[in-house]
Amino acid sequence: MHQIHLRDATPADLALLNHWDEQPHNIIADPNDDWEWETELAKRPEWRQQLIAELDGRPIGFLQIIDPAQEETHYWGDVADNLMAIDIWIGEEKDLGKGYGTVMMNQALKRCFADSNVEAVIIDPLESNSRARKFYERIGFEFVENRQFSDDHCAVYRLSREVWASKA
Repeated sequence: MHQIHLRDATPADLALLNHWDEQPHNIIADPNDDWEWETELAKRPEWRQQLIAELDGRPIGFLQIIDPAQEETHYWGDVADNLMAIDIWIGEEKDLGKGYGTVMMNQALKRCFADSNVEAVIIDPLESNSRARKFYERIGFEFVENRQFSDDHCAVYRLSREVWASKA
């Protein structure tokens, strides 16, 4: 059985993350973002975790977990203090559809809900990204609203602690 392990992303991952950013399936899912890896990988703010998912030691994906109320750009606007937000993607197209994202997301959710103050997790796939939306819905995320973030038309989803606990 394969093991997926999450580890902190570091500046040593810069070339890998830049490569993944150039993959067509990632551009389609996140066309307007500049993650500013060169700067952001060196930072360790209390409100964020940036993680590399490894399958038996081979990097396969990236996860970011943030406290959206504390995040410095206020991307999410005014949100409650008891939420977390997750960004997730698989680096190479060949690794899509194999269940790796589900394992990664479940590990991320476990990290989020380990804090008893966290009531829910929010995400924001593009409205047009039906594959991602179905993925989140299978996990238990519920659609909240369509919302524009900068140039992106997104679908905001929420997973409450109660729904997560009932599926765990």
